[in-house]
Amino acid sequence: MNFTKRFFTMNALALLATIGLTLLAVVIFIAAYTRMFGQEVQTKEFQRAFEVRAAISDIQQRAQALSFDQLLDKQYQTDLARQMSALGASAVIVKNREVIYATTNFTKMDIEKSLILSSQPSGPSTLELHGDNYQLARVDYKLPSGEAGVLLLLAPIKMNTAFFWLLGGFTLGFFTLVFLAMNFWVSYRFARGIVSPISRLKDAARAISEGDLSRGIAEEGEGEVRELCRTLELMRIKLKESVYLQEKYDDNRKFLVSSISHDLKTPVTSIKGYIEGIIDGVAKSPEKLAEYLDIARSKAILVNAMIDDLLLYSKLDLNQLPYHFEKSDVVAYFEDCIADYRYEFEKANVAIELINELESQVAVRIDRERLRRVVQNILDNALMVVEKDRGRIAIILRETRTSAIIEIRDNGKGIPEAKLPYIFERFYQADPSRKSGSGLGLAIAKQIVEGHEGKIWATSQEGKGTRIMISLKKL
Repeated sequence: MNFTKRFFTMNALALLATIGLTLLAVVIFIAAYTRMFGQEVQTKEFQRAFEVRAAISDIQQRAQALSFDQLLDKQYQTDLARQMSALGASAVIVKNREVIYATTNFTKMDIEKSLILSSQPSGPSTLELHGDNYQLARVDYKLPSGEAGVLLLLAPIKMNTAFFWLLGGFTLGFFTLVFLAMNFWVSYRFARGIVSPISRLKDAARAISEGDLSRGIAEEGEGEVRELCRTLELMRIKLKESVYLQEKYDDNRKFLVSSISHDLKTPVTSIKGYIEGIIDGVAKSPEKLAEYLDIARSKAILVNAMIDDLLLYSKLDLNQLPYHFEKSDVVAYFEDCIADYRYEFEKANVAIELINELESQVAVRIDRERLRRVVQNILDNALMVVEKDRGRIAIILRETRTSAIIEIRDNGKGIPEAKLPYIFERFYQADPSRKSGSGLGLAIAKQIVEGHEGKIWATSQEGKGTRIMISLKKL
């Protein structure tokens, strides 16, 4: 429901509620007034009205038993005048629409009005003359001459005008107060549901225009206002994400520049030195020349690997690297990994084995190539820290109720406990003396595992080796 319909609906309901409450208050007021003053005022007035009505009815019945000529008797007229005076009423004797006798002077128009109204078959029993109400009774006579005679009896009806004035004032006052209160309530509801939220939205929009995206916008108000709050909050979140992404782009650009300038300086300087040695004739023998070229080649391979790692980490950190997930059997996948690396490990004279502790077949949803890069980075680190001839690396497969656990364990020299929390940070190397990598291997592994909605962590004991654990959701 839009603002206009809601506004008119609420005002209509407020008016109806005001009328209903006023009617209820009037009923309660009348009941209370009657209870408080009824014995002294209302009962007497009703009793007086009943007595007058009964007396008029009695006079009317007795007059019906008389002839018109008897009405003209002076004694009867004297008695009639006395009775009317005692009742505060009036009597008029009319012949052929001409007043013959009257206890109270009425105008000819009043008499005509009384005759006309009382002659109707269902004529009213009350009559209003000059602002006063009268109870009306009539007796008709047929004269031998064919003329018509009429006896009119009029008894004034006294209304309790003070009560009605009081009731009218109470009704008007109560209606006004309730109507004002209901309008105040409608205004308050609109202020709370529309005006106040819009005012806060204006402040939030001003803050956003000034670049402050930290203030959340609460969903408040009604209808379109709530929808506007929701839309602006979504806009704020998207703007904040956009700014955050831009800052991350800038951070990664600076990071790549500083990393390339810092971490690639040493191998590039080494390559330059060996090439200059060859040009200057330092390597005169074929054996020395081959040695220099081989070292320069290995340094160039290292530089190339470091650049690849930098670019891969940057793409992972910005979520720009797509994943191609597929259902894979854990055992079969790691058997393939072992087969791929077995020759390299045999060449290094380091044992590698797969230990399957799974109770049944377990499948996970993985990107096979990306996860292989994780395994490669961990195995490369392990291969560099284990001792040749007695080195041993094991991939152990276990499971929990919801996850598959992959443990890659080596028997190297281990990582000091103080350094263990930092090994997944970029460019961190537990052994600063080892300059054979980019320092991004485990940072890349962490990004890829988290891209699989998994977890990776490590435990280590100095002198006994390191254990890298990966947890992936089972299908």
